[in-house]
Amino acid sequence: MTDHETGEEAVVDERLIWSSLPVPAIIIDGDENIFDMNPAAEGFMNNSAKWLRGQPIWDRLTVDAPMENSLVRARANGTPLFVNDVDVGTGNRPPLVCNLQFAPVQGMEGCMILLISPRELAGRVNQSQSVKSAAKSAIGMAEMLAHEIKNPLAGITGAAQLLSMNLSNGDLELTDLIVAETRRIVKLLEQVEQFGNLSAPERKPVNLHDVLDRARRSALLGFGAHMKIIEDYDPSLPLALGDSDQLLQVVLNLIKNASEAADPKNGGTIRLHTYYEHSYSLRRADGTGQSLPLQVEVIDDGPGLPPEIRGDVFDPFVSGRENGTGLGLALVSKIISDHDGWVAVDSVPGKTRFRISLPQAPRKQKESN
Repeated sequence: MTDHETGEEAVVDERLIWSSLPVPAIIIDGDENIFDMNPAAEGFMNNSAKWLRGQPIWDRLTVDAPMENSLVRARANGTPLFVNDVDVGTGNRPPLVCNLQFAPVQGMEGCMILLISPRELAGRVNQSQSVKSAAKSAIGMAEMLAHEIKNPLAGITGAAQLLSMNLSNGDLELTDLIVAETRRIVKLLEQVEQFGNLSAPERKPVNLHDVLDRARRSALLGFGAHMKIIEDYDPSLPLALGDSDQLLQVVLNLIKNASEAADPKNGGTIRLHTYYEHSYSLRRADGTGQSLPLQVEVIDDGPGLPPEIRGDVFDPFVSGRENGTGLGLALVSKIISDHDGWVAVDSVPGKTRFRISLPQAPRKQKESN
């Protein structure tokens, strides 16, 4: 490599290049053991290279695809192998949809380099941008309609109440229905106004476990009284950078969704899970990046999201419940987006997992009160 300023040959430190690779990279020897890995792979595997060296790669990494024969041929022929859209897991966290690239390592006979490119984050970022654009348009229209509709609704409610004073008991049912339905619409409009008027988060260092504990206690005293809520926390989780009140609102919405989806008599189980994953990062449209190492999951054993809305649950006014407003998850998405974080969902019958990824507070700051 030539230095463009001096014209002299520059010495390239291969270890620096290896450490700078933005995706997990693992060198696999001819016996299918881990020979080496870069820092991004250490984060992905949640273990150090020193500890993993020499261990069988497929004992530490699971790939939901039949590729053994293809990999053998690629190694024998010295050709690359590409495997797209497969679930890749490490045994200590949920699988991610990834693209895999295998290639022979020059000068190391029998060794292959494996590059792991998680696809879930990129797809969710694009979806997040679309959701924000759709939400902005929907909010503007909804706020205008809310303002125009609330006044006549107040008149309808008042007229129905006046009529009820001179009606028999049999006819009172009709006026009561009018009053109840108009109040329900007003409540919906107030939720729309709240969605549009949500202020920017006041971001300070916050203990996420305190937020989760507040949400858990509140839920068990109200809408989640029929549920079992389990704490599964990483005790060493650092402080997040966020607005504790808005994050509380997010967690309460997710717990409420899970509670309402469960059987009202038998209830169900909700698990609040936290962990640290320093390989997670968000790349913005301007090319800058944001590390999102703090993970919060709300997992329930309910029926799962309806298939027809599974890909649109964060859009405004999309709901799987008959009387749902479709604003709860849209509000979750908006708040997390305002925190420079991201939220994703993975749902099948019997298990729905909402995962929130948030930035870490600078270490020099102290926890907010």
